[in-house]
Amino acid sequence: MNTGDYIEVKTTKESFKGVLLPESTNNYLVLKLNSGYNIGIDKKKIKSKKLIKKQSTKKEKKLKITNKKSLSKVSILHTGGTIASKVDYKTGGVIAKFTPAEILETYPELSHLANINARLIRNMQSESLRFEHYNLIAREILKEAKKKVKGIIITHGTDTLHYTAAALAFILENVNIPIILVGSQRSSDRGSSDAYLNLYCATKFITKSNFKGVAICMHSNSSDDSCDILPALKSRKMHTSRRDAFKPINSDIIAIVSKEGKVQSFFNKKETKGTIKAKFIKKDLKIGILKSHTCLFPEDFLHFKNHDGLIIEGTGLGHAPAKSFDPISKINDKNKKAIETLAKKIPIVMTSQCIFGRVNMNIYSPQRELLEIGVIPGSDMTTETAFLKLAWLLSNNKKDTKELIQKDLKGEINSRIKDEFL
Repeated sequence: MNTGDYIEVKTTKESFKGVLLPESTNNYLVLKLNSGYNIGIDKKKIKSKKLIKKQSTKKEKKLKITNKKSLSKVSILHTGGTIASKVDYKTGGVIAKFTPAEILETYPELSHLANINARLIRNMQSESLRFEHYNLIAREILKEAKKKVKGIIITHGTDTLHYTAAALAFILENVNIPIILVGSQRSSDRGSSDAYLNLYCATKFITKSNFKGVAICMHSNSSDDSCDILPALKSRKMHTSRRDAFKPINSDIIAIVSKEGKVQSFFNKKETKGTIKAKFIKKDLKIGILKSHTCLFPEDFLHFKNHDGLIIEGTGLGHAPAKSFDPISKINDKNKKAIETLAKKIPIVMTSQCIFGRVNMNIYSPQRELLEIGVIPGSDMTTETAFLKLAWLLSNNKKDTKELIQKDLKGEINSRIKDEFL
């Protein structure tokens, strides 16, 4: 019996009929029942198995692609994620769709927008990415940009899509085309999937705008009305499962693309000179992130003594427990000493756990003392952006890192935050 076969399983108590699915563990056999639900059956309790019907396989006809001279060329580079995959409920497996023909079979409407060239970079689990993966994606973008495409779409898992967007925004220079990262919160086989609209809107934005740079395209809201084009360095995943999970932080959206294809832009045209190039991140850098909280100990800070840099995600305006105010809090003085020891060895950047607003370390005396011992305020950068910026600076401008981390290099810091974000 093979995966996909329709079988009957009898246990010590009852009988089940369904499609044999890939086993989730060595101890359980998994069936997809006629109801559509999956059930795991303890193998120790199985009395017998009977084959009812072998899986039938049909050869799919391959779609022939004809490029149209009137349409722009758009490249889609895949890194995995649900957006290019579809669940086969006969087998329980995931079918990946990576070639131009496969993409257009899944999303035929794209053929009316652009001449699509699609290929797989590598299947990557977004939560497990490392600095070298960002370099890998950047190298593939450089290759694709030489083909004189109108723009490039990067399909990506949503968990760390905003990390990759920030990394690419720092790594790539002289970007003269739109490079849009697209994800999907729900798989393409589901009726509520956001995969199609996100990909459609990203393609439409590329073909109908003069934007240049790295950005994100995801649902504007929980309905299927439109997608937002979001700034790579000022956006964050704000919900675990909603289709409109990504939101701009201390910033406006770049554009709105409706399901009808109308593009409403809110950006100023960017002029670029020279050829697109890259300054990569050293793959073995160790950058830490410490979330400040009550009851921290000196060893919590000194854990990062062998790192190359540290982001402290402080509370409020940029606080960390580094000052005592009574006998119980005396340990905080040792925390301060630990931070001072670290700051002499590595750059320490302070961001805030608050979503909106900026760090201001000049208001309270404990913060001013942290400034005096070398902690660097991260202004209104998100923790994720500060993390990638610090890694990029240490890789390319190590001597000037402490100075440049506080300057707006690529749109990561606002000189003024609009009233609605204060």
